[in-house]
Amino acid sequence: MTILTTATITTSPITFTQPDLLHPTPWSSFPSSRRNGSFFSSGFKKSSSYFSKSTNNSTNLAALPFDLSPPPIDHDLVDAMEAAGAKVSEKGIIESFDNDDEALDAVDNGVAVVDLSHFGRIRVSGEDRIQFLHNQTTANFECLREGEGYDTVFVTPTARTIDIAHAWIMKNAVTLLVSPETGGSIAEMLKKYIFFADKVEIQDITKQTAFFVLVGPKSNQLMEELNLGDLVGKPYGAHQHFSVNGMPITVGVGNVISEEGSSLLMSPAAAETVWKTLLSQGAIPMGSNAWEKLRVFQGRPAPHKELTNEFNVLEAGLWNSISLNKGCYKGQETISRLITYDGVKQRLWGISLSSATEPGSTIVVDGKKVGKLTSCVPGRNGTEYVGLGYVKRRAASEGDTVIVGDSVTGTLVEVPFLARQQALSNSSSS
Repeated sequence: MTILTTATITTSPITFTQPDLLHPTPWSSFPSSRRNGSFFSSGFKKSSSYFSKSTNNSTNLAALPFDLSPPPIDHDLVDAMEAAGAKVSEKGIIESFDNDDEALDAVDNGVAVVDLSHFGRIRVSGEDRIQFLHNQTTANFECLREGEGYDTVFVTPTARTIDIAHAWIMKNAVTLLVSPETGGSIAEMLKKYIFFADKVEIQDITKQTAFFVLVGPKSNQLMEELNLGDLVGKPYGAHQHFSVNGMPITVGVGNVISEEGSSLLMSPAAAETVWKTLLSQGAIPMGSNAWEKLRVFQGRPAPHKELTNEFNVLEAGLWNSISLNKGCYKGQETISRLITYDGVKQRLWGISLSSATEPGSTIVVDGKKVGKLTSCVPGRNGTEYVGLGYVKRRAASEGDTVIVGDSVTGTLVEVPFLARQQALSNSSSS
C-alpha cells in the first residue's frame, strides 16, 4: 500500500515563477495562521539575492540570510506523514511508506522523492570560508563559483575517510550536506580548526532546514512541469534559489547518490506543501529503508561502513572529489604518495550475493582472505542480496567469484557511483 498518494492531495500544485528580488518578511510578523505552511500554495519565486532589508522599523534591520530559515513549525512534515500511516523511527526518520519495491521501481522507470532531512547540513560563512574549506577537504574550492556545487571529502591527516560532503557555493556562505551520522561531529571538528584571525563561522542548520531529493529518469520531466527547466542539463551541483511566499528554497542538480535528479533545500515551514506538490506530479514517496538499499545498489560509500579509519579515500574510490594540484590540505601528502608509488592496495566493489550475510564478514578468494564486506541489503522483492566490500586489488576483478563469510557465494560487480569515478595521476589538473 502506498501512503500519501496523489489521491490524498488537497493542496493545489505550486508553480515556480522568477521575479527579480526576494523580500522575505521577518518570521515574527507572520500571523499564527500563516506559520503552519498553509499559505505556501500561491507559488514559488526565484531569488537573485541572498539578503534584503526590512524597512518596517527605525533600525532598518537586515533580513535573515537567504540560506537560513525560521525555526521548525510545531506540526511538521514528519507529523503529517506519520498521521497518514508512514512508519517513523524514534529519531523522527521516515523509514517506510510500505511501498519499498514500488519506490525502487520508480528509480528505474519514473521518479521517487525522498525526505533526507535527517542528513546533516552545515553553513560555513565569513570572508575566509572558501580558503578554509579549501584547506580542510579534498576538493579545489578556489575553482568554484557562486551557483556551482561539488563533492568533497573530509579525511584525517593520514587520508582515512570521515565523510563525503556535497557543497553548494552561495553568495554569502557555503552550504554542506553531510551524512546523518557525521553532521554534528564535522561541525565541531571544523570549529576546532578555525584560528584566531580566521574570518569563518560554522553553523549546524540541520534543524532549521528540510531536504528532499528526486531520483529517477523522469526527474527532469517533473522539473519541467514545475517551471524549473532552466536547471535541466546544468552541471552536477549547479543550483538556483527560489521562494515560497518569502520562504527560501534552493534547487540543485544531482541527488547525493547520482549526478542526475535534483535536490531541494528549504524551510521546514514550506516542506509539506513542496512534498505534496511533488507527489501530485507523480513522484513516488520513498522511505529511508528503501534509500539504504538504493545507496548500496548505487555503490555510494557511507560513514561507519565504507568510510572508516580502516580505509583511505583512494581505496574508497572517491577520485572525483580529490585535487592534487591545489596546494596543501589535510591528507594531501598521504594521497599524493599513494598515487606516486601506486600504493592503493585494495578497492571498493559491489558484490552480488547468493544470500544474506553480516557486514564485517571476510571475503575469501582461493582460500585466502582478501577483504571485508561492509554493507549488505536485500534486493527488490527479496529475491537477491547486494553488498559492498573492500577487496585487494590483485586478488580479484570484475566478474570474479568470491566467498563471503563461511559459505555465501558472491560476484564482484561495478556499481554506478564508483564506476563514474576517474582515477587521478600526479599530472592531473584538478
